[in-house]
Amino acid sequence: MQDLKVLCLQLDLVWEDPAKNRELFEIKIINHVDGHDLIILPETFTTGFPDFPSFISESIEGETVQWMAGVAKKVNAVITGSLIINNDGKYTNTLVWMPPDGNFSTYDKRHVFSMAGENEVIEYGQEELIIELNGWKIKPMICYDLRFPVWSKNKLDNQKNYEYDLALYIANWPAVRNYPWTQLLIARAIENLAYVIGVNRIGYDKTGKLYSGNSMVIDPKGKILAEAEEGKERALTEILSYSELQAFRKKFNVGLDWDGFNLNDLNKII
Repeated sequence: MQDLKVLCLQLDLVWEDPAKNRELFEIKIINHVDGHDLIILPETFTTGFPDFPSFISESIEGETVQWMAGVAKKVNAVITGSLIINNDGKYTNTLVWMPPDGNFSTYDKRHVFSMAGENEVIEYGQEELIIELNGWKIKPMICYDLRFPVWSKNKLDNQKNYEYDLALYIANWPAVRNYPWTQLLIARAIENLAYVIGVNRIGYDKTGKLYSGNSMVIDPKGKILAEAEEGKERALTEILSYSELQAFRKKFNVGLDWDGFNLNDLNKII
C-alpha cells in the first residue's frame, strides 16, 4: 500500500464572500501543490460559519462544487471541505469529497451545535462516510463531531480489517476552546488506532469570535507529526506511512479488545 501525501490549508476566511475565498484557496493550492493525494480545507471554507444560512447557501450543483471539481482536476488530487447546502429550503453543513474525475461524495455534519442554536437552522446529518483513496480508508467529519467518540469509533472486522485508517475533522473551532480541540484530536488517534488530521481556520468572524487554527496531523500513537502555528496562515504537508500504521497495529492491536456495538437507529440518538 502506498503512502498518502496530504496538504492541510489553515487560512483566515473572508466573511460570507465565496468568490474571494475560492480565489484565495486556489492561489494557496496552486502555490503549494506538489504531488499531493489529498488537499484539506476548513469547515464552511467559502463563508465562515454563518448566522443565517439562507443568505450564503448554494446548491450541490453550484459554483463552489463546480470550482472544487475544476481545481481537483487541475492539480490531480482530491479536495475536501464543507459549505452550506440548500436542499429545497432545508440547510446542511455538507462536506464535499471531490476527486479529480469529478465523481464526488458528500457527508452532512452529524452533530450540530445546539448551544449556539445551530440546530435551529442546520439539519442533522444521518449517514457517516467512509471512502477509499489509494487503498486508504478515510472517515471525514466536521468540527463538533470531534466531541462524540461513539460517532468517531473505529471498528475491527474479523479481527483484522479496520473500518478506517485516517479520520479527518475540518472545523471552525473557536480559540476559546482551543485546548479541547488539541486534546480530543490526540485522543481520537490513540483510541481508534488511526491517523487523525484536524484542519481549522484562523482569524475573526463578524461577531468578533477568534479562531486560532492549530491544525495538526497526528499518528496512531498520538504523536503530533505536524502542527500549524497558532493564529498564522499555514500550509501543512505531511506524508502518512501505511507500513508504519500496519506495523503499529500488528504490534499493539487494541482493536482485538474493543467493545462491539453498532449505531442501528441514528434517529433515537438526537
